[in-house]
Amino acid sequence: MEITTIGGILLAVISLVLAFVMDGGHVLALLKPTAALIVFGGTIGATVVSFTMNEIKTIPKLLTIILFQKLPDEILLIDQIVGLADKVRREGLLYLENQLPQIEDGFMRKGIQLVVDGTDPELVRQILETEIYSIQERHHIGASIFETAGGYGPTMGIIGTVMGLVHVLSNLESPETLGPSIALAFIATLYGVGSANILWLPIAGKLTNMSKKEVMLRELMLEGIISIQAGYNPLLIKERLSAFLKPKSRQKAEEEAETESEG
Repeated sequence: MEITTIGGILLAVISLVLAFVMDGGHVLALLKPTAALIVFGGTIGATVVSFTMNEIKTIPKLLTIILFQKLPDEILLIDQIVGLADKVRREGLLYLENQLPQIEDGFMRKGIQLVVDGTDPELVRQILETEIYSIQERHHIGASIFETAGGYGPTMGIIGTVMGLVHVLSNLESPETLGPSIALAFIATLYGVGSANILWLPIAGKLTNMSKKEVMLRELMLEGIISIQAGYNPLLIKERLSAFLKPKSRQKAEEEAETESEG
């Protein structure tokens, strides 16, 4: 499980509630079912209107992604590609065909299959680039769902507050209840702004960040597959793919390579 997702949300909620209690407030004062119904029901309803049903149906999968998906390690991926390149130079493309069932990643397996089938290198690149573009579009829509919810949340909070104030102003004959009633009315604004900045927008940001990392890995795979098809030297392929690594990761990979060569 990706602990930063749940941990971050819990940390934010606990910090806000704890600060409220330390300032003399009571936790029960923050609980108002009607405000929650207005804000969350209104936000979800408005968001559903903004997207198609097929797009809305992807929400459970998107939540699963941010909680459980673990992207491949870049260094290990480069080592895998270099290992394949080394074997191909020695045994030919037939080796790749035998390795296809053992390649877990669908994108990688598709690219290797195209190479094994003798597809033109330029066509291989075009097919895989189109696949990467499709991945980007799907991820963009997924993040947009939560970004949209983050935009509607505060507005629904204001609507809930206005509705609460209308109710307060219609009962002015009881001045002693005005303070608590007005406080309750503003709970809706708290729910709206809080849900947007603790829940919806952070989830959208997480999906966007994961999408960028996955696209980078796909581009790394693409260059590796094209390099294998071109018959490049494995050392040259490793040098070429290392350009995708962050400076710290690149240094780590170089140190590991030096250790292996000395051994």
